[in-house]
Amino acid sequence: MLDITIHITDREGVVHEVQAPTDMAMNLMEVVKGFELAPEGTIGICGGMAMCASCQCYIESDHQLPQQSEDELAMLSEAFFVKPNSRLGCQILISEELDGLKLTLAPEE
Repeated sequence: MLDITIHITDREGVVHEVQAPTDMAMNLMEVVKGFELAPEGTIGICGGMAMCASCQCYIESDHQLPQQSEDELAMLSEAFFVKPNSRLGCQILISEELDGLKLTLAPEE
């Protein structure tokens, strides 16, 4: 088992350094929920199906990420507070390549 370090800035601007496992098929949204970095019921509302954008985050580091799916692009085209570095956390699986990733949670409203 290999844990990686992810730096997550929550919606209040607090930076959290978390250790995320690479062997549990988790995604970024599940890590945020697991570490309770967003109030219950405000992230992952659709269960990780790329249908709500509640897990939108801004990727702040230069990590190579998986290409966005059509579903993710479509959801982001309808979301608020979208930036060029916006991604849906539910669509990014935790892997060794993400070690050191820095991201900021998008505003809820």
